[in-house]
Amino acid sequence: MSLVLYRKYRPKTFAEVVGQEHVVKTLTNAIASGMISHAYFFSGPRGTGKTTLARLFAKAINCQNRKEGEFEPCNKCSSCLEINDGRSLDLIEIDAASNGGIEQIRELRDGIKFTPTKSKYKVFILDEAHQLSKEAANAILKTLEEPPAHAVFILATTEAHKMIPTIMSRTQHFDFWKLTLPQIIAKLEYVAKKEGVKIEKNALTLVAAAGGGSIRDSESLLDQVFAFSGDNGEIKAEDIKDLFGIVDIAQVIKFVEFLAKKDAAGALNFLNECTNRGTDLQEFIKSAINYLRQVLISKIDPGLVDSLVLGITSDEKEKIQALNSQFKGVELQNIIKSFLEAENKMKYSSIPQLPIELAVIEVTELSSYRENK
Repeated sequence: MSLVLYRKYRPKTFAEVVGQEHVVKTLTNAIASGMISHAYFFSGPRGTGKTTLARLFAKAINCQNRKEGEFEPCNKCSSCLEINDGRSLDLIEIDAASNGGIEQIRELRDGIKFTPTKSKYKVFILDEAHQLSKEAANAILKTLEEPPAHAVFILATTEAHKMIPTIMSRTQHFDFWKLTLPQIIAKLEYVAKKEGVKIEKNALTLVAAAGGGSIRDSESLLDQVFAFSGDNGEIKAEDIKDLFGIVDIAQVIKFVEFLAKKDAAGALNFLNECTNRGTDLQEFIKSAINYLRQVLISKIDPGLVDSLVLGITSDEKEKIQALNSQFKGVELQNIIKSFLEAENKMKYSSIPQLPIELAVIEVTELSSYRENK
């Protein structure tokens, strides 16, 4: 059975890590200088490399061929190979989401006392650490206060605010950030090249944008794309739209233009045409809300669009700037709020398109009434 892409192309050295430069630099400096702490705390969105860097760190500090002043693992010694293959007895990974009970933590505490089998350090990676029970968290706190010299703890979580402050105060805390679109696209291009799959740049952009800043999610989606396309030649952007149900941006722009003109009839007729063509209205309204957000950001400051909006082309940016002059700032906020409410109501409505239709009437006719008053 072949490995999924995100596991197959998981970084084996620090040089291969995408993004998180601030974390990589601090960790590699610590390894090179021999200043290894007993506990680290990694927090940030899913799929941003927390567990990957934790394993890399464990591999580097236990590498048998790494010389003084160096930080990269050799990936050739028995310790590195065992960690790469997931069979190292000195790297213990615990998923707090399923093993967060007090009994498991007590077993962990008992096991800490024993020295590593063959490595310098016994490394404990505690994933989803925020899901530890109160009793388990207190138990591990005691361990962090008086750890043996051979033990290193790495706690990882997507919800740092749920961790008790006393645990965090005994660790070195690193915040992981979502990756930028160019960073993800570059990694996906590398993977596609290695796999011998032809895929156009616009298609990769759509995959990366759908990943939402998560390299793991983006690679999982790329895996899905490869399986879908088979050996049918170069993968196009249209293939991605069909597979993921991505709404054509031209449809969204046309709909927003009806709103800008306060043309309720035109907007309702357009929605009806979309429904008849089989468009998923739930996805359509999500895309419309996202586009209106872009228009609002552009209205506040056009320069913010590049940093706050993923996967936007120069042509789309020009169109957004042309549209923002047709709306007032407060008006855009009201439209977005109305559509957010409609999106939520669609899930429970016997007529799915009705909440959207009511929202369209509200934002177009109410705006016209205020202008004519």
